[in-house]
Amino acid sequence: MQSKQQIQSILAQCGARPDKKLGQNFLFDTNLINFLVSQAQITKSDAVIEVGPGTGSLTEALAEAAGGVVAVEYDKMLGKCVSERFKDYENVKIICADALQTKNQLNLDLIAEAEKLQSSLNGRLILAANLPYNIASSVMINAVTGRPFAGQMYVTIQKEVGRRMTAPCGSKIYGPLSIIIQALGEVEILKTLPPQVFWPPPKVESVMVKFEKNMSKTARIKDIYLLKETVSLFMGHRRKTLRACCRLADGQLSQVENWEDIFRKAEIDSNFRGEKLSPSEYVGLSNILFDLLQTR
Repeated sequence: MQSKQQIQSILAQCGARPDKKLGQNFLFDTNLINFLVSQAQITKSDAVIEVGPGTGSLTEALAEAAGGVVAVEYDKMLGKCVSERFKDYENVKIICADALQTKNQLNLDLIAEAEKLQSSLNGRLILAANLPYNIASSVMINAVTGRPFAGQMYVTIQKEVGRRMTAPCGSKIYGPLSIIIQALGEVEILKTLPPQVFWPPPKVESVMVKFEKNMSKTARIKDIYLLKETVSLFMGHRRKTLRACCRLADGQLSQVENWEDIFRKAEIDSNFRGEKLSPSEYVGLSNILFDLLQTR
């Protein structure tokens, strides 16, 4: 692993510097890196996805514990640097690209490599990363709802994002991230990190978060994409009632006509606002919508 001085030296050697726009803040506290890896209880049968490896300090710890690591780095200079560092590691694959193919999908090369690795190891697929602040929410949502379906996440993120992941129904920060994450599994804030453990130090606190999919919860969801679409419709217009939001439905939901019947079947008051529905209620509502759309 690397000290702050070593990270600064590596960046200088490859002609790179932290890019604020990319949310680059390098975690250099060795104890915290070890804590994150130990919490994940990674074994040699596990495949790990890392987004934003930077200079590779966490990558090294992950490679020692896991059967294989697929890391994706957007910064071209850092990508070359970290690729050179791990060129002799048989269980590390570095992809120099954007981690997101689109806002709603992870990079296709990342998906292919992660699925291939998991298939060869026949173990868990884990997202473990010091996530860049600017893409953290999108990466996490796509990692647990689309391919390659990470079953666990152990990540360092902005404290505000962590609070949204754990926010209770009806709170001011309860939103789509809260609903999807809690509908799929259990989330826990493991530790709060001060800015001083990063270089350069961010202006906000960070948290380490643990997420594990709950199989009984995931089995209840008939269509995760329809669930996301349903949440987007009713949480995208927070100040409107559910009844009013229905008039703004698009995509698959634009085909739905008898909304009041659907709300009655789901035992939901259409005068409520979206923030009043629990993750479980959103799942129930989307399942009713799924059954309806299947008959069309």
